[in-house]
Amino acid sequence: MFDLTGKTALVTGAAGGIGAAIVKALHGAGATVALSGRQVDKLEALAAELGSRAVVVPCDLADRAQVSKLVEEAVKALGGRLDILVNNAGLTRDNLFMVMKDEQWDEVIAVNLTSTFMLCRAAARSMLRNKSGYGRIINIASVSGVFGNPGQGNYAASKAGMIGMTKSLAREVANRGITANCIAPGFVTTPMTEVLNDKQTEEIAKMIPAQRFGTPGEIGAGALYLASSEAGYITGQTLHINGGMAMV
Repeated sequence: MFDLTGKTALVTGAAGGIGAAIVKALHGAGATVALSGRQVDKLEALAAELGSRAVVVPCDLADRAQVSKLVEEAVKALGGRLDILVNNAGLTRDNLFMVMKDEQWDEVIAVNLTSTFMLCRAAARSMLRNKSGYGRIINIASVSGVFGNPGQGNYAASKAGMIGMTKSLAREVANRGITANCIAPGFVTTPMTEVLNDKQTEEIAKMIPAQRFGTPGEIGAGALYLASSEAGYITGQTLHINGGMAMV
C-alpha cells in the first residue's frame, strides 16, 4: 500500500519543516524526488541525507522566469518524466487590512498563488504528454484559506484561491487519470509557528479539539496518500489536517 516505486515527484519549499516531511514520505515510499526551493545548502543537505533518488532543482518562486522553467528542469533531472507535483512553498507578509501595503499583497499572491498556477499548468501538460493514465497534483493550502484569519487577508486570499483553482483543474484533467487535491494544514510545529511564545501556543491549543499542534510528518502522510494509486478516485478535494480545529 502507498508504493511509489518508479514514480517521480517535484516538491517546492522542500527545505522547510512541512516540505522536508513530504519529501521524506514520498522518497520513503520509493519515489525519486526533486527538491526545490531557495535555500540550496539545506536542499543539498536533505538530498545527501536521503542518498539515492534525490536531486536538487533550485528555484525562487518570486521570479517568474525561474518558475516558468522549473518543471522542465525537474523533468530533465528526474530522467524525463514527472508523475507527482507538490506545491508546498509559500510565504506570509501579515498586516491588518487597513495598513497592508500593496507590495505585501503582491508578493504573497505572486509566490503562493501565481507560481502555483504556473507550476500546475506546466506539470499537467507534462503529465498529459506521459500518457500513463497517472498524475498527482497536490497543493498545500491552509485553514486560513477556509476561515480567514485577522492580519492575513493576503495569505488567506492566496490559499482560498488555491483551493478554487485546484477544483477547476481537477475537473479538466480527471478523465486522463490525473488528480488535483489540496491539503489544508492547521497549526503545525514548524519554524513558522516557533515564533509564538508559550502563552500564545497554549491559547491556540485550547481552540484545537486534539489539544495540540500537528507535526510535519502528519502532513507528509496526507501527501503520501494523495500521491498514491489508492487515492486515484479522489480529486478536487481539500484534506483538512488540523486536529479538529476546522471541521468542514
